[in-house]
Amino acid sequence: MPAKKVLVVSGKRKTAIARAVVRAGVGKVRINLIPVEILEPEIAREKIMEPLLQAGVDVWKQVNIDIKTSGGGYMGQAEAARMAVANALLKWTRSSHIRTVFTEYDRTMIVGDSRRKETKKFGGPGARAKKQKSYR
Repeated sequence: MPAKKVLVVSGKRKTAIARAVVRAGVGKVRINLIPVEILEPEIAREKIMEPLLQAGVDVWKQVNIDIKTSGGGYMGQAEAARMAVANALLKWTRSSHIRTVFTEYDRTMIVGDSRRKETKKFGGPGARAKKQKSYR
């Protein structure tokens, strides 16, 4: 029996992590077992669909992608899933054309955004804010 080709790719955004499992198939994309076509909210669905639409129907109709997300909020999870899908399509096709299309559209589809929340410091309620003092 020939071994079936399976790819596991991950994407991160802030504290959200998405793991995409890619297999040969008919173009089914599911996020946490929910088909991407009926995923709510709509803005998150559109964010996840971006790399699929940029790559073209002929590319993603030949694979099934199962994505599991955890951590962060719904938008962070959507952007992590978007990154996982984009990198999965790149690895699956090994196409430099798709890489240039993704990079020209939005580089954060391939390369992660390293920004994180600044940690809270002592002497105030947040990272920069300090307790006010009055000398009156």
